[in-house]
Amino acid sequence: MSALRLLAALASGLLFGLGLALSGMMDPRKVLGFLDLAGAWDPSLAFVLAGAVGVSALGTLARTRMAHPVLAARFAVPENRRVDARLLAGAALFGIGWGLAGFCPGPALAGLVLGLPAVAVFVAAMLAGMALHRLTMERRPGADRGASPAA
Repeated sequence: MSALRLLAALASGLLFGLGLALSGMMDPRKVLGFLDLAGAWDPSLAFVLAGAVGVSALGTLARTRMAHPVLAARFAVPENRRVDARLLAGAALFGIGWGLAGFCPGPALAGLVLGLPAVAVFVAAMLAGMALHRLTMERRPGADRGASPAA
């Protein structure tokens, strides 16, 4: 990977982490308040969601007008558009974990810099779950592991 690509990745990661910190996404109480639709709902993260959807829409529009990315030979766009039981189960597990812990992977990884024990426990559990998934998928004969070429 070229130095320019590494620098762009670092800048993107720092900007993403700063956005997570400023928006409150690294605070599990704020996230759980947003997810508590039947209780004391905190709608402030809806603005974060709207901003993320807007930026994503602009990026998708820009992608359709470009031959290739500025720092890569081609766009890495998922080709599988199938909604199946495996996708739904994964989405359900993600949502359950997010609702129980108040963290999702991006904010948790960014939150590691805060040195909070709850964040470290969540990230350790997340990594253990990823390792368990990889082990179980490797043991399934003929299973589609869904690995991307970049993985």
